[in-house]
Amino acid sequence: MDALKAVPSSRLAVVWSVVTGELARPMDCDTVEGPCRVVDVGGGTGGFAVPLAQAGYEVTVVDPSPNALAGLTRRAADAGVAERVTAVQGDTDALTGLVEPGSVRLVLCHSVLEMVDSPQLSMDAIASVLAPGGAASILGANRVGAVLSRALIGNLSAAMALLNDPDGRVGERDTLCRRFDPEELVTLVASGGLTVEQRHGVQVLADMTPGGRDTEPGAAQALREFEAATAALAPYRDIATHIHVLARKPVG
Repeated sequence: MDALKAVPSSRLAVVWSVVTGELARPMDCDTVEGPCRVVDVGGGTGGFAVPLAQAGYEVTVVDPSPNALAGLTRRAADAGVAERVTAVQGDTDALTGLVEPGSVRLVLCHSVLEMVDSPQLSMDAIASVLAPGGAASILGANRVGAVLSRALIGNLSAAMALLNDPDGRVGERDTLCRRFDPEELVTLVASGGLTVEQRHGVQVLADMTPGGRDTEPGAAQALREFEAATAALAPYRDIATHIHVLARKPVG
């Protein structure tokens, strides 16, 4: 089986498609010392890292949680790819002290920027470790989608809080430090010196469908097809739960 066809999660099928498409794209890896590497910041237990290692890529996972990294190590060993997966404990904004600058083919940064102290410092670090021509896959929480999903279930107080809060949060108990408006995330990614090439909505309707509907015959497949059809299409992409951006470091 082609490991790159094994989607880590059906809800992230759009992201997986973009990531695998990027890795299939020709790149002059002479600019990179050693194998063309993938770095997954905040990669946790290896939902993306292990399938990519199974496809033959060298993957470094940088995560602040020792427990998550222990789970990653076990998962990689169980999959028979321990030699291709490196676990490094650390934070995204300290990436340049953990990974050689200019050495990485692809950086994954999924559901991380909404949690870090400084998204700008994190984006600068990501851009620094990328090789010229390398790309970053950025997934961030979407304020617009969060407002809409809460309004649709009748929780208008939470919807208003998200709408009015400068960081797109619902009070102090919110587990996220911030949510991004779509253009805000695109601007943040570009501010690190990267060129935004693709933009998608992830989970356009997946988090708004009534509970249990996806168990009806054909419903799950229909939802996947709908998500694929609308992911890159405005305005549907702008109401998704997450915003996904693929951006590239210029050559020269």
